[in-house]
Amino acid sequence: MAGWKLPWDGGCRCGRTRIRVSEPPLLASACHCTGCQKMSSSAFSLTLTVPERGFEVVSGEPVIGGLHGPTRHFFCSWCMTWMFTLPADMDSLVNVRASMLDDHSWFIPYLEVNTGEKLPWAGTPAVQSYETEPTLEIYLELVEAFQRDGARPG
Repeated sequence: MAGWKLPWDGGCRCGRTRIRVSEPPLLASACHCTGCQKMSSSAFSLTLTVPERGFEVVSGEPVIGGLHGPTRHFFCSWCMTWMFTLPADMDSLVNVRASMLDDHSWFIPYLEVNTGEKLPWAGTPAVQSYETEPTLEIYLELVEAFQRDGARPG
C-alpha cells in the first residue's frame, strides 16, 4: 500500500459538498452497466473503492438518488452530482466516483466490469475485464493485485 499521497480532497460540481479520502483505495474500476451509464450520463462510471473509515463528507449534506434500494447512491443536494455509493453487499466500503477528487488526473481503472453491457465504442485501459460482476473471491484477488500493481498519484 506504499506510494499513496493522502489525504485526497474532492467535491461536487458546485463545490457545496466536499469529501475527503484518508485511506488508500482497495480498487480502481470502471463499470459499463446500463445503470451506471444512465446515472453518469456517460459510457461508464469510474470508481475508487475505499474503506468506509477512510472516507468522510467534510461539508454539505448529500442526498440519496438513483434507485432507492439497499445500495444507496449519494448526490450533492444542490447540483445533484453523483458523488459516492454505499453498496448493499459490501459493508464498510464506499465507492467514490473518482472524478470527484480535486486531482484525479492519475486515475487509471485497473478493472472494468459489466462489459457485456458496454457501448460498442467504449473502452478503458483496464488490465482486468469482466463481462459481468466478478465473484467475491475474484474481487479479493483483484484487490491484492491492485495493491501491488495499480496506479499511484504522482
